[in-house]
Amino acid sequence: MKRSNRSESGEGIRLAASLVPSLIPLMLRLGGTYLSFKKQAQKGGRIFEKELRANGIDKETARIFTEIYLDSSRILRMFDFSDMVKSG
Repeated sequence: MKRSNRSESGEGIRLAASLVPSLIPLMLRLGGTYLSFKKQAQKGGRIFEKELRANGIDKETARIFTEIYLDSSRILRMFDFSDMVKSG
């Protein structure tokens, strides 16, 4: 026997309503992890730049190298596939 559209719609709403309580703590944990990751990356960048300067690299070059170093820790950059689309 066929189900009506209304019945299928109600099931979808119930499914979404049951998932929301699980998604909220997950999103909060992911947000906390992201902030922790960014904080550690910034700390690593400061240490990296300090070491470059201690080894005789000029301030501007050390800043550029540090930006490149920190760019590798940008999460959104890790998921940027536009380079592959353009070249492929």
